[in-house]
Amino acid sequence: MVSEVRGHATVAGTARYAARAQGIPRSHFRDFRELTFSSLGVGTYLGNPDAETDRSVEEALVRSVASGAVNVVDTAINYRHQKAERSVGRALRRLIQENRITRDEIFLCTKNGYLAPDGDAPVPPAEWIRQELVATRSLDPKEIVDGAHAMSVSFLRDQLARSLHNLGVEAVDLLYLHNAADAQLEAVGRRVFMERLAAAFEFYEEARKKGRLLWYGLATWDTFRLARTEPGYLSLQDVVEVARAAGGDAHGFAFIQFPFNLAMPEAAMIRNQPVRGQRVTLFEAAHLLHVGTFSSVPLMQGRLAQWSGAWPGWTGAQTALQFARSAPHHLAPLVGQKGLDHVEENLKVARSPPLDPEEFHSLLKK
Repeated sequence: MVSEVRGHATVAGTARYAARAQGIPRSHFRDFRELTFSSLGVGTYLGNPDAETDRSVEEALVRSVASGAVNVVDTAINYRHQKAERSVGRALRRLIQENRITRDEIFLCTKNGYLAPDGDAPVPPAEWIRQELVATRSLDPKEIVDGAHAMSVSFLRDQLARSLHNLGVEAVDLLYLHNAADAQLEAVGRRVFMERLAAAFEFYEEARKKGRLLWYGLATWDTFRLARTEPGYLSLQDVVEVARAAGGDAHGFAFIQFPFNLAMPEAAMIRNQPVRGQRVTLFEAAHLLHVGTFSSVPLMQGRLAQWSGAWPGWTGAQTALQFARSAPHHLAPLVGQKGLDHVEENLKVARSPPLDPEEFHSLLKK
């Protein structure tokens, strides 16, 4: 059995990672909640659940982190049927064993919420769910929404344990509840959803006390970006209040994730979030509420890599990443990459400073 990697991201460790970076401006790194984050993160969403993709994800992650430019790593238990987490775990152990990093330098994120059959199991997905989740009473079938999502405490407890095992770590730095509002809010109604959210946050606070996670958050798709009149809309301020009820003023709800790119700029443009009597954008709301932001699909799953509006001397992918990471009050876009040529292309962005706010907003208006 592979030994568990101990520890979690720390103030000293993440600062050490940034200080060691060569040829990378300090403006590439962001400080939040006393930790230091690279303004580019690695995502691990797409790909087949096979050995070839396992190797590609592992090699891309090792190269990205070893470059000195990326200390934010994002995955989820359902990505490639649990195999993405395992690829991340192998890469992390390699980097540590080769003395390229220490655990406290890396901000490791995963997500729970979607049903995630094991891609390495010898039984079909439905049978795996029956054997591993239903038969063990970790999941009541009545709690499944739309055939794919659950957020009961017993299910989340099971999933956190599996994620820690897949990753081979003692603790994750950030655990997201994955697309919970997107999957459940309209299906179960707002009152029931908020009750379920409160119970989930109480479980996360319990897991924090046990040292199994540092922070928790919500990974989302539409819910924070919708107009307030839309039935799937969610107020970030309301979520923070749920967290405060679960954990007091020192609660652990500290991050959100949502799509943001040149084709999906709503988080920086639409003033749909109420905060203390103001109507502000999602980025502004997160800043005012002391919530960190990570963004998904900065390349629109590769489509923006072919964008005809690339800047002179920049590729479409580099232009899209520079735009996404330059949003004020933003920590990092999370870019999926498997080929080492794509890794090298993306890492070149880290060697340039982000756009200043005036440049970003002028680009946003075009």
